[in-house]
Amino acid sequence: MGYRLGVDVGGTFTDLLLFDTASGLFWRHKTPSTPHDSSQGVLTGVRAITAEAAVDPEAIEYFLHGTTVATNAVLEGKGARVGLIVTEGYRDIMQIARSFVPGGLAAWIIWPKPQPLASLEDTVTVKGRMDADGNEVRPLDEGEVRAALRGLKDKGVEAITVSLMNAYASGAHEARIGEIARETMGDIPVSLSHEVLPEMQEYERTLSTVANAAVRPVVGKYVSNLRRQLHEARFTGKLSLLRSDGGLMSAEKAEEHPVNILMSGPAGGVTGALWVAKNAGFQNILTLDVGGTSTDVALIENLEPRRVRTTEVGHLSVRASSLDVKTVGAGGGSIAYVPELTGALRVGPQSAGAVPGPVAYGKGGTQPTVTDANVVLGYLPEDLLGGSFKLDREAARSAVQTIADALGIDLMAAARGIIDIVNENMFGALRMISVQQGYDPRHFALMGFGGAGPLHVNAVARLMGSWPAISPVSPGVLCALGDATTRMRTETARSFSRLASETDADELVMVLDEMNRQTRAELVTDGVPEASIVSQFEVDVRYAGQAFEVPLTIDQATLRQAGLGGITARFDEEHRRLFTFNMDTPHEIVNLRAVALGEAPQLPAVELRRGDGNPAAAKVRDHSLWMGGREQAAVIYDRTKLRQGDVIAGPAIVTEMDATTLIEGGCVATVDMVGNILITLA
Repeated sequence: MGYRLGVDVGGTFTDLLLFDTASGLFWRHKTPSTPHDSSQGVLTGVRAITAEAAVDPEAIEYFLHGTTVATNAVLEGKGARVGLIVTEGYRDIMQIARSFVPGGLAAWIIWPKPQPLASLEDTVTVKGRMDADGNEVRPLDEGEVRAALRGLKDKGVEAITVSLMNAYASGAHEARIGEIARETMGDIPVSLSHEVLPEMQEYERTLSTVANAAVRPVVGKYVSNLRRQLHEARFTGKLSLLRSDGGLMSAEKAEEHPVNILMSGPAGGVTGALWVAKNAGFQNILTLDVGGTSTDVALIENLEPRRVRTTEVGHLSVRASSLDVKTVGAGGGSIAYVPELTGALRVGPQSAGAVPGPVAYGKGGTQPTVTDANVVLGYLPEDLLGGSFKLDREAARSAVQTIADALGIDLMAAARGIIDIVNENMFGALRMISVQQGYDPRHFALMGFGGAGPLHVNAVARLMGSWPAISPVSPGVLCALGDATTRMRTETARSFSRLASETDADELVMVLDEMNRQTRAELVTDGVPEASIVSQFEVDVRYAGQAFEVPLTIDQATLRQAGLGGITARFDEEHRRLFTFNMDTPHEIVNLRAVALGEAPQLPAVELRRGDGNPAAAKVRDHSLWMGGREQAAVIYDRTKLRQGDVIAGPAIVTEMDATTLIEGGCVATVDMVGNILITLA
């Protein structure tokens, strides 16, 4: 018998899910996050859940972790001071960047340009040059390299980035500088661009490598500290971290290439939703992951989540694969306020977070939040986390009353206004990943999870027209479930840059075979059995002359059979779906990628005992809540006592340890065979 432990650190709570791989049974736990040192909250949760399950830590084979350590380092500007080494003549590469200014027409006037992660004073140049084919044009001046490194060391840099022109074609010069840096700089981490991102476009390659270097010391310190504490807690299993693209990577690889875990936290929810969708029989899912600070949304089509080639964190956009997740500042802790200037109600993006938290938590919070509005309206009962967490309803009423007074309306109207605004914010994010990407949301179910997702999923499903609205089993810890149920993944990329009409399919297959051997070898090194590894391939294609490419999945067998024509035809089809037109222009193959995947764990979902459709056995008590502009009678149910086939008419509330599900009036919910609550219009 083996166990997998998924751990997800959020802004407000740290979620844990311990999975018995033989029986499908699981235990879940939520503990307040410790922002000053995330590992403290993690260890507190590990001790609690192993004690609850009566499982010896030594019996846990895999510790699978989604973390926001790298994300927070970027958002809070707490990354390391980076020394950057570039080719002579390219010292201003980070300052010039791309001539793109986000925002409206006047953004070029009002946009504050962010400071580069590597400052100009910490950027040095060296002689030496490779051409675009990887041939040496000018030899490396090693004496100059040593002098430059000594200068950076004297300035007190904490990490080194080496990014030379055309290093994607040949990394020989970068590798030599890396060797000298390790001799000269001691333990200071060194990131080489041809290892982090072996693709053309020197700015994106440099920026991604600098970002990797900036978070390496922070992530390295966190991972080594966590590994030490887990060892002290008698944990002997394998520690892996969740990548931004939804796969797992070893802790050692995460320390070397932390740029791949910048979106680790949100990725867990998508992989968890994917596992639920497979067991519930749904192919197309929109995800609504509502936490205490923010809401993350994503799209899954045909059981395949959308992936993108860029990872965006704040103003930073790096070239690294990630799940296509959009985030808005709308969560249970989002603060409601009325600006004096406009006198109009606003909700978020500021959040009360874990400390002090919503007013109803009784931890010192004074500003009204979305959670407080839900408490006032009766959508959140006073008992949370299985009765271990009490909410102060009177304090919440007093806080929301300040909004009502500022707006000159009654208490319930103010509370409902807060909920309506936050629902609209979530609706806007969902439109970005569906309608604006060419997808009809009416063809998708909407799955709400996170601590507050099931509270809002019914209302947001009405706005989207996405039915059923799904409240999965253990929605509050679904991100941790995603960590526990995903598989190892690695990838490598290579620039190709050739017209399709001038490319031979056999040559393309030969390059893909070489990349395939590299990625499979990496997983074997991480302990994945060779026989269980699955390979996938991607190609970036664009019309010649464009600066934007479209990624496509390919396989070698189809490539041999259909040739390059099969790829270009698929590109035209995808281009038309995304942009509604095609061009009479030659096709250019830009980049190639090989992906290696470990075996997906076959973790069973436990089937519920069949009921007769009547949920009376799960009834806790009668209740009243405010909905549709009036007080309405409702019923509170205990989710642990619901059975397969039970039908619940709204309005109703279903409580459980880690989340609360709201079923609105005019809707009806059915419990499926594995315990998911499926809400549809009555």
